[in-house]
Parts: sequence; C-alpha cells; structure tokens
Amino acid sequence: MRTVESSAHWGSFLASVDEDGELLDVRPHPDEIDPAPAIGNVAGAHRAASRVARPAVRRRWLERGPGPDETRGDPDDVYVEVDWPTALDLVAGELSRVRQQYGNSAIFGGSYGWGSAGRFHHAQSQLHRFLNRIGGYTRSVNDYSRGASMVLLPHLIGRQGDLDLRARPVSWAEVDRHTELLVTFGGLRRSNTWVVPGGHHRHLGSAAARRVGASTRVVSLSAQRDDAFADLGAEWIGILPGTDTAVMLALVWVLLTEGRADQAFLARYTVGADRVCDYVLGRADGVPKTPEWAERISRAPAQRLRALAHEMADSRALVNVVFALQRGEHGEQPIFAGLTLAAFLGQLGLPGGGFVHGFGSMGDYGNGSRRVPLPTFPQGVNPVADFIPCARISDLLLHPGERFDYDGGHHRYPHVRLAYWAGGNPFHHHQDLRRLRRALGRLETFVVDEMHWTSTARHADIVLPVASPLERDDLAAGNGDARLRASAKVVEPYAGARTEFAIFTDLADRLDADFTEGLDEAGWLRRIYQEWRAAPGSPAAPPFEEFWAAGGVDLPRIPYDDPVFAAFRADPDTNPLQTPSGRIELYSQTLAGYRQADVPPHASWLEPRRVPAAFDLHLLCNQPSHRLHSQQDMGAASQATKVAGREPVRLHPEDAAARGLGEGDVALVRSPAGSLLAGVVVTDAVLPGVAQMHTGSWFDGSAPEVADCVNGNVNVLTEDIGTSALAQGCTGAHVRVRVERYDGPLPEIRAYRPPVLVPSPAIDQPTDQPTDQPTDQPTDR
Repeated sequence: MRTVESSAHWGSFLASVDEDGELLDVRPHPDEIDPAPAIGNVAGAHRAASRVARPAVRRRWLERGPGPDETRGDPDDVYVEVDWPTALDLVAGELSRVRQQYGNSAIFGGSYGWGSAGRFHHAQSQLHRFLNRIGGYTRSVNDYSRGASMVLLPHLIGRQGDLDLRARPVSWAEVDRHTELLVTFGGLRRSNTWVVPGGHHRHLGSAAARRVGASTRVVSLSAQRDDAFADLGAEWIGILPGTDTAVMLALVWVLLTEGRADQAFLARYTVGADRVCDYVLGRADGVPKTPEWAERISRAPAQRLRALAHEMADSRALVNVVFALQRGEHGEQPIFAGLTLAAFLGQLGLPGGGFVHGFGSMGDYGNGSRRVPLPTFPQGVNPVADFIPCARISDLLLHPGERFDYDGGHHRYPHVRLAYWAGGNPFHHHQDLRRLRRALGRLETFVVDEMHWTSTARHADIVLPVASPLERDDLAAGNGDARLRASAKVVEPYAGARTEFAIFTDLADRLDADFTEGLDEAGWLRRIYQEWRAAPGSPAAPPFEEFWAAGGVDLPRIPYDDPVFAAFRADPDTNPLQTPSGRIELYSQTLAGYRQADVPPHASWLEPRRVPAAFDLHLLCNQPSHRLHSQQDMGAASQATKVAGREPVRLHPEDAAARGLGEGDVALVRSPAGSLLAGVVVTDAVLPGVAQMHTGSWFDGSAPEVADCVNGNVNVLTEDIGTSALAQGCTGAHVRVRVERYDGPLPEIRAYRPPVLVPSPAIDQPTDQPTDQPTDQPTDR
C-alpha cells in the first residue's frame, strides 16, 4: 500500500492506494487541525455509479441533428456511448458549423464553477484557452457569490479599494489585538472557512476565528442562531432574511439623532453624507429610519438596536457583511448600508475598526498575509466582445437580441447556438430551474465535460468523460496559502476518462488550432512552474524536479501592515481613492446619473416585491457544510446529512407544529417558481417564520407529478431575477415559500444514477463500469 497527498478546494488530504492501484480510503492529514467533513465524500465519489465512463451522445440529438429541443434533460433520455474519435469529430464539427454560420459569439463558454483545485487542470482555464484559440466565445463576468458587490463597491471606494478590501482587509489577527466589538450581518459560519478557491495546505481561518472568540465581543444578526460558530460565543439578534439594510439604516439613525456620528470623519473622508442624513432622518421621503421602523420590517427589537448603536460608537467596532446578503433582491443595498454604517462610526482605516466584507464567507479572507503570485495556465485573449453577467444565463438563451442593462451601460444578448460547459454545474448555482431547463432547450447543441452524470451532463447533447483530480498530476495552492503543493496522480483515470488538456488538444488538432504550443501535460506543468519561479515577486523556489520530488515548496506568509483604508485615512489627499471625488462616496453622482429606480445613489431600503400571502415562510438558502456546492453529493459525508433520503428543511417548532410536521417527516415545499420534497428537521435555531435549506442537492426531476425536484434542490424554488439593473447579480439566497406535509408515495431518487446508456453498434459494450452500477437498469425506456 502507498499513501499520496492530494488536494481539493476544501484542503489537502491523504489517499491510500493498494498494490493494484485501487483507492482504499481517503482521510485528513494528521496535522490538519480542522479538517473539512467534505473529505469524507472523496472515496465514495471516486467510483460512484454516476461516473461517466465513455463519451456519450443523446440519442434524440444523434438521430435528429442539432437544433432546439424542449425534451433536452428528459430523465428518460437515452444516451449512445461512442468512441473518442466519433465524439471528438461530432464536437469539432458542431464548433465549425456554428462558427461558419453564425460567428464565434454564437458559442457560449460556460464552465462557471469550482470544478478543479489545480493550477493547470483548471477546467475554466482549459476551456477558455481552447475557445480563444479557435476565435473566441461569449463570456460571463463576475460571480454568483459577489456579483452585486463586485460592481457596486468600485463606485463607492474605487477599483483598487475594492481589490484591497478583498486582498488586504482587517485581518483576524488585527481583530484579535484591536477590535472590541465585531458586528456581523449574516452570521459567521465555520463551514465556509474550510473552503478556499484552489484549497489551502492547512486550514487556518477557523483557528484564527477561535482566538477572536476569546478576545472580542461578537454580535451576529441573522435568521439562524447557529450561523456564527460556537467558539465565538456570539450574541444572536434574530432578524428576518433580506432585512439587514433596514437594521443598518436604523443604527445610523441612532448615531445621528443622539450625536454619536463622527462628523469630522464624514467631512474629511466622504462625500454625500448630508444626502444620507436627509434620507435616514426622513427629510427626503417622510419616513424616519428609526429602530421602531426597522423592528416592524426585521423583527429586531428596537431597544436592542438602540443599545447596539451605542455600543458600536463606544467601542473599536468592525462591521462585517457576509457574501450571502447580496444574493437577494436589491442585494447591492446591504453592502452599501454596511459601508455607510462604518463611515458614520468613523473607524475606517483604524486598527481593528471599520468595514469588512467576507469574514465567514471564505477561508482565505482576512488571513493577514500578503498575497504571493501563483502559477497559472494562460488562457490567451478572447477577441469576442459579447458578455453577460454570469447570473443571466437563462436570459441569454431565452431572449437573444434583447437589451439588458449592466453597470450603467446598455447591451444586447447575442444569439447563442452552442454552449460548452466544463467543470461547473449551473443546476447548483442558478435559480428557477424550470426556467433554466427551458433555456437550455433553446440551444442547438450543448457539450459538457464531466466526471459524473450531474444534472448539467444529463441536459447535454454530447458528454465527454474527464479525469478526476485524483487521476492527474497538478499543482495546488490557494490565495494566502502556506505551501504550493505537487498534487501527484493517485490512480489511473477511470474507464475512458481523459484530462481536459487531452480533450482540447485533440479538438484543436481537428480545427487546425494550436492549443499545446508543442508541450504535453508534463511539459506544461514544468513551464507554468518555471515561469512562476522566474516571475518578479515570486518567492525563492527550487527547480521543478526538486520541487516535485519534495512534494511542494513552502510559501512565505508575510503579514501586511497596511490594511485597506489605512493609507487613505492617514492622508486622503496624498492617497485618494479611485472614485470621482477621491473620497468614500456615500452618495454617488455616477449612480444618480444612471437614473434607474432600483439603483439609488445612496444606501436605501427598497421594498421587496409582493408575493401571494400563501407563501408565508421565508426560506433561507445557504451553503452546505458537508460538501462544496453540489460536488460529490453522493458521498458519505453529504449523504449522512440527508433526512428521509432527501435534503433537509429546518423549521422552528411553532411552524412545524402548525403544519402537522415532526422530525423526520417529509414536507412538500412550494414557491411561485416550483416545488420540492425535503426531510424535516425541527429546531429553535431558526426564527419562527423562517425555514432553512442548504444548496447543492442534486436535481431530480424524475417525478414532476409530485414535485419539480424530489431530492430537495432549492433552486427549483428560487427566482431568476437580477439584484438590480446595476449588477444583475443572483438572488438565490432567499425566497418566500409554503410548507406542507407530504404523505404520498415517496418517489425513488434517481439523481445519482446514470441515464439509460446503450452502446453504439460501432463499439463494444463498456466493460469497466462502476461497482455500484444498477444491474437491473433497462436498456431503453
């Protein structure tokens, strides 16, 4: 037996392999102080029934040819397994046809997601490099996590200020030393500190947060008591989802009316504070934003809000707004209001004070180390100008040629005929899955590279099997990491799976494009390492052969002593922000100039859209603790969290009793967009009137007569509307629902099974199938 260290977005781990090269088990590294539970999914997912064994083509597409198809994604669709040359010829032929008939803007390069933690075998980079080499593609911009703040914050603190807020925020160590009161809107979840894009050598964020729990008072405003991990000892102020902006404005009202606002700071470092005052005090709209006003909206006790405002003014206080708050209707506003509250407190730029946007959202946020460059696989330049905000994928496919607004500009959706997706799963990230499925039906051809038969793969016309991270050599590291790792191949690729590099090499050859520049995979690993090693700003590192033999190289963790706003506060004239005024723009003339009703020029409470009264619960949809997004949902750790074999819904005891529901029952959850089945968990950790479910359960639409998803994918419930005309971010974190008891027959879960697969007459039946492949699966339906 041999043991190999491997890596994922949730950290490094050890994999044991027997003498025949078969994976035996996966376990945390012995010196990992806080291993992620998601490690427990890896072994089971490795040879799960859902692995894609061979290239497969949807039989309807194979027989009818390319074109829109409303049956795309039918759970009873049949796929024909073909050999690699046939599959690659089909993909290359479709790319050529679309380019010649419609141009490269008719190709959408998907691959939004976290498909691989590798620096080389990074699915998005591989796909985008390939598409750039054949003339470009329509791209997406921003992300689902920070889609609103990525557009808003540059208007308020400048482009560099936004970058610094992500890369050099007030650190956990600084909080430990200087912060007296940390007020966090949206909680501060331990599970999110396990996750870093690219993965960390060892988890550091949760240990740093624990130290803060011993030195700093923490107040968590959230709909869930357990949204802040226990070691922080946080006080919980329960507020309804989507009402944080109202609470923040009420805190500003207290500061203003009781003479606690820092007027000197506002005068020297901001513009527009007078306009904010007029709004908060009610002079602009006749509605004073008092704590009583906020209580009616949020349920936060008015008296507690008054006291909290006093405590913040009397302390070195830090305001944290988690990423999740922007994933809602008018999602720009809690970010705007959080920065505004911090400005009225006057502590931006002071040690341990001010504003942060990401504690409890990502494991690398606030680790206190300067970022060092990391190796990257070059994507090249995309010559196609067309783009969409990433959360507008359904609009792109459903409304070609129509206008959309984005960041003050007016754009049009191109007419996309072919989408190519690799390393991502829009059935996790995107909202209103009924609408997404209709949108995917408008494509002429949908190509997906995948390890597993995910919902995305099961909507594809051509599915190409790719090797898993355990089945390829790579480099691994995340921002702020302590080590660049050599992530060696653990086992051979499963069945007919290939690396994406091999796939795109063969496709490029068919299209007369140079994808490889004459290098194989080993050559590219050496090249990106050596280029990184020689680049200015890179740390000292040995030659590649020594690096690989040693299993990696330690990276310097140099603390930064110039967090965001520090230099600006010291001298705003010498160190202005990259805003029109050079100051923090609490009122933005630029946003005012857009003249859009849902893009106010200062932080504002915007009433949510009305929904029918029958949808009487607020459903909070947040990230899971035992998997990353939807990755490896069939794994042991993820499956251990299921209730009645489905994703659980948490209900307050009062709400459960009112609906005749008990622990372990099955509930039918409905929204205006769709319905699902979920197992019931009864807990007083959620507010009355609030339900909570995790995202990422695999979509299963095989029993539409019962529910749109019988496996509990919350995105059948969430609405596909943008945050505003400014950012067009996603709004999937909160939706109004009704919950009722379900006593009917429970449909079988088919999400983790492959579709019906039949061999092409030209090839033999595959012999290397997963060990848990259903043996009674019919050959046709």
